[in-house]
Amino acid sequence: MPQFTPGELEVMHILWEHGEQKPGEIQAKFPREIKNSALRSFLSILLEKGHISRRQKGKAFFYRAKTRQTSAFQSKLRELVDVFCDGSTESLLLNLIRSEKLSADELLELKRLAEGGADQPPATGADP
Repeated sequence: MPQFTPGELEVMHILWEHGEQKPGEIQAKFPREIKNSALRSFLSILLEKGHISRRQKGKAFFYRAKTRQTSAFQSKLRELVDVFCDGSTESLLLNLIRSEKLSADELLELKRLAEGGADQPPATGADP
């Protein structure tokens, strides 16, 4: 999957959150000031890469995301694992656990998941 530039990712976040949009609607929701020509450049590139689609209704064009947010996340996560953790998901998880300030409850939840308890409801801390 072709990677996103920061600007392209900003456009994608708007389309993921708000669904199909006209360029003016995207521009109004953009997290920073952006010129119309720059936005149209992002849209054109995203179309070429196959991440979005466009349909015309009257004179207006509407854009929507084709690439799902979860797919983009998984691709970026795989890249992160490959580049910084020599392809080891375990290394990524250990680095995250070591670098984050997790509470005892969060650590217990991770332990539960690691032991195959993904189908069980999370522990609430209260005894039944």
